[in-house]
Amino acid sequence: MSAYARPPIEPPVIVDEEGQVIEHGRRWPGSPPEESYSVDAHPERFEPLHTVAEGLIEHLRDTYDIEVTEAVETGPELRRPKGEAARAVQLRPVDPAAAPLTIVFTAYPGVFARAGLLHEFAFPVCGCDACDSTWEAEADQLEETVLAVAEGRYRESVGVGPEPWVEYALEFSNGSSSGRVPAGELPAERVRAARARLGAGAGADAGAGANAGIGAERWAPWPLRA
Repeated sequence: MSAYARPPIEPPVIVDEEGQVIEHGRRWPGSPPEESYSVDAHPERFEPLHTVAEGLIEHLRDTYDIEVTEAVETGPELRRPKGEAARAVQLRPVDPAAAPLTIVFTAYPGVFARAGLLHEFAFPVCGCDACDSTWEAEADQLEETVLAVAEGRYRESVGVGPEPWVEYALEFSNGSSSGRVPAGELPAERVRAARARLGAGAGADAGAGANAGIGAERWAPWPLRA
């Protein structure tokens, strides 16, 4: 199996109205100015994320036994992405115990990764001037997330009760990430289907956070190509 390598990228040069190069990621030595929270002046700095996503798709196609479907949009939306979806690539492992993944390219420009049954991850989460995020930092997180899903370091859970939560956990080589959202924010049919599916497979994991034992599953690693 060949290791993933980020494709070559020519970093975009972003300048302000006076022609000075903007050094995103270190614009604010202290707290950002209040007015910067409502400004998204240079989303074009995230254009390299599309190249990174293309590189990830190529790596996954060459490495794993998966079915690849490409369309303007694939599957129902869970939440509205930042910017109109321009393209979607669905990657479905032949092993049903492994999590499906859809990579969505947005016109913003940005990328969404929909993993498993109920969760999606945005890159960038926010592109406002106050956040001052860089494409490099967003690309690092995109790569870590996608590779964690493919390598079986991803799990989801669905709670029960009148106000249940849906949760996720990702494991990285240098740490982990987890989160949750109210089930009511997601399509009810998808939540019901996920509750029936999660925990029913061989990858069920009884140690997944607050919803332990309640539809909690560690997805299996994607099978490698022969």
